Amino acid sequence: MAESPITPRDKDFATWYQDVVLQGDMAEPAEIVKGCMVIKPNGYAVWEALQRELDTRFKATGHQNIYLPLLIPQSFLQKEAEHVEGFAPELAVVTVAGGKELEEPYVIRPTSETIVGHFFARWIQSYRDLPLLMNQWANVIRWELRTRMFLRTTEFLWQEGHTAHANHDEALVEVLRILDLYAEVAEDVMAMPVVKGAKSQSEKFAGALRSYSIEAMMQNGLALQAGTSHDLGQNFGKAFNVQFQTNEGRLDYVWQTSWGVSTRLIGGLIMTHSDDKGLVLPPKVAPRKAVIVPIFRKDEERSVVMEKASALAASLGAHLDTREGLSPGAKFFHWERQGVPVVFEIGPRDVAAGKMVIKRRDTGSKEIIPQEEAPSRLASTLEAMQKDLYARAQQRLQQNTVLANSIGEVEEILRDVSAEKGGGKFVMAHLKDDPANDARIKEFKASVRNIPMTDSFDGPGKCILTGEPVDRRVVIAKAY
Repeated sequence: MAESPITPRDKDFATWYQDVVLQGDMAEPAEIVKGCMVIKPNGYAVWEALQRELDTRFKATGHQNIYLPLLIPQSFLQKEAEHVEGFAPELAVVTVAGGKELEEPYVIRPTSETIVGHFFARWIQSYRDLPLLMNQWANVIRWELRTRMFLRTTEFLWQEGHTAHANHDEALVEVLRILDLYAEVAEDVMAMPVVKGAKSQSEKFAGALRSYSIEAMMQNGLALQAGTSHDLGQNFGKAFNVQFQTNEGRLDYVWQTSWGVSTRLIGGLIMTHSDDKGLVLPPKVAPRKAVIVPIFRKDEERSVVMEKASALAASLGAHLDTREGLSPGAKFFHWERQGVPVVFEIGPRDVAAGKMVIKRRDTGSKEIIPQEEAPSRLASTLEAMQKDLYARAQQRLQQNTVLANSIGEVEEILRDVSAEKGGGKFVMAHLKDDPANDARIKEFKASVRNIPMTDSFDGPGKCILTGEPVDRRVVIAKAY
């Protein structure tokens, strides 16, 4: 028996992930460009599905899409001190263009808060211009030293929302509304449960008053920051002089937000659901929901099987695998690695009996069904698979979330697990939001992922490092 092209998860999780990406035809390294990847059709189709889900929700909440320049004057980033300091190590800078050295270098967009500030200052004069709700679908460059396809690459695709408001309360409502929207897409569309919460002050976005995130648990127990929403306060408004006349007639600076998710969502999707056979995709994001594999051995069987298979494919909206020179087994193997939720098979005996076989990707279960029931069975199977994938991921999150009541317990839990082989944990502990405390946690090669929005872990307590009272436990984990 040939050796599987996919490394088992419990042997080497990192290699397993890379194998699933490659064998699932999702992406491959762009070796000619350091740290970048080529997103292949199967991977890009998943991104398009996520784009549609997100974009529909953005527009339903009043946001409009724009596009801003890729190149940003270097001086723009320097106007907000904390922002430029936070991004300085990741910047790619253009100094020569058209064969001549530029008078002022351009930074290739790492994010767009600064250039947004410039244009907001032109577009906003009065409270009547607010709120201004914008979103951009774009690519960005962040010069990463260690990269992994979808999870962390030098260039990646994302959306970045930018809004301006007349007061802080309205801006904060926007920040949390988007956080809820991200959680909805993660859970309802991607079948990936998340913990919503505020980032610690040490982990917030550079230049923000406060950042919020959704954190997902991968199969190996590591955390993945799957989306962020930032309360920028008036910091960028002041840096770029974005002022407006209030309804009382005085001048004030706008209150801004920014928020984004990226193609790292695809990495999260892969690590949440896939198995040692390859890619597993929730039906709501799968580019192909179903495939029909026709089976015949003799030429005289071919026309009968293909005629029926074609008719079924049309009625089901399924893809018919008509490739020549491949055995049915090779075709099944191909679609399994590509993560297609449902595969049907039909041969001459099935045609004669009015039957066909339905196979579910996540469980591997097979069943012979009447052909006339195929449409309803496909719909019910896709619905069940979507729900079951979420339930399994939710159970994993619950089973691997543990309480710690001392710094010693936190260290012991984090030390005793091998996340690369599937033993990571979310550790819930009372910890004061203080940079010194975050630094202590980083000694264990972990971090404070967020401070959950809702308390479901026994309420207030004393900080495990300072003894001071805190409202709730924080999520501590090793992360991507």
